[in-house]
Amino acid sequence: MSFGTSLTGLNAAQSELNITGDNIANSSTWGFKESRPEFADLFASSNLGVTGLAIGQGVRLQNVGQQFSQGQFDFTENSLDLGISGKGFFRLSDDGDISYTRSGAFQLDREGWITNSAGKRLTGFAADGDGNIVGDGQQELRVETGNVAPEATTEARIQANLNAGAEIPPAYTLDADDRLADFDQLEWVGPDENNPVPGAVFDPRDTATFNESTSTTFFDSLGRQHTANFYFIKGNDNDWYVHTEVDGEVLNNGQPQPISFGPNGLIEGNATFDYTRALADAEDLDFELDLESLTQFGTPFAVSDITQDGFAAGEFSSLDVSEDGTIFARFTNGQSEVLGRVGVTKFPSQENLQPVGDTEWVATFEAGEPVVGTAGTSDFGSIESGALEQSNVDISEQLVKMIVAQRNFSANAKMISTEDQITQEILNIR
Repeated sequence: MSFGTSLTGLNAAQSELNITGDNIANSSTWGFKESRPEFADLFASSNLGVTGLAIGQGVRLQNVGQQFSQGQFDFTENSLDLGISGKGFFRLSDDGDISYTRSGAFQLDREGWITNSAGKRLTGFAADGDGNIVGDGQQELRVETGNVAPEATTEARIQANLNAGAEIPPAYTLDADDRLADFDQLEWVGPDENNPVPGAVFDPRDTATFNESTSTTFFDSLGRQHTANFYFIKGNDNDWYVHTEVDGEVLNNGQPQPISFGPNGLIEGNATFDYTRALADAEDLDFELDLESLTQFGTPFAVSDITQDGFAAGEFSSLDVSEDGTIFARFTNGQSEVLGRVGVTKFPSQENLQPVGDTEWVATFEAGEPVVGTAGTSDFGSIESGALEQSNVDISEQLVKMIVAQRNFSANAKMISTEDQITQEILNIR
């Protein structure tokens, strides 16, 4: 009789309805991956094999397969909302118990650990004191939100063009050949309003004693700002001179530093100079001035870049996460600090991971050994900061499956009703 066969059909249809209902219920769950029923038929067999007249015994649920297709992103304003575009999982640690998830709704706990809503800590690569990424990608990630100490300026670099057609400044005395003869004129002897120096000497207050100037801001060991000015004076032929002034004091005992250009307009010889500016209540400002990138072409004076490596003290302002998962702390002084990198884990057979609830999976033997790596490299997906991956459930598709499963359930129920009628007919035979 086919009662048992139809009963397996009812069970199968009910299983499909349960799976479809679970998919629909989690259609708004971040990182959820839909499941599908995978059925197999039942067939009677013996040690002698299957006869040509054998009839199937029904159906059974062989597996609940997980579908790891990409879900769309829901963009947020939280930098610790993370989504993975492509393959991979976030690795979570709960006192050493490891699980994996695609739901990247993370936050900072009171101790600075990056956790999900269940308090499980996100793992990845740590960063050393110099901001270098270290470790095996399995360290629990922590964010230090303290202030950043100031750094004194130790290096400065100027990238600019000096006009090849410039002339010696008009304040200087030239010889009969229109050449600068008295180099003492280029020296800065210091301001003395009561006893002015006779004759023309370099004076940062007198634009007739230099051709061009530019400035930037330096920082001392306490993070205080100091104005640094640079004055360029045209000499004979392809020679120039530079004076460096910090807070009104011309350095190098008032002596200008010479720089020379070759016929190709590029620096020849040394163009790197060391300076010291004594400070009363902070460490002396010792820095190197790099002028190697200066050029002398027949175009007007133009500064393309001035850089220096100092900065003031700063307060923590925000976190940023790049596509490769690197976590940056941003500070109010414009500086950033690498705090670590989010690790991404992939499996040879992710479909065989074991779901354990809370949109998490655990590793199994069938899934293979987990491999931790950097997002965006090899076969690892990239990380989208400020975005959460939505469920990959298609509601329209699930509703169609629900109708089909309902029809299957009704058909198997009808089959049982028909079999019951046949049985009654047999019982009524006299």
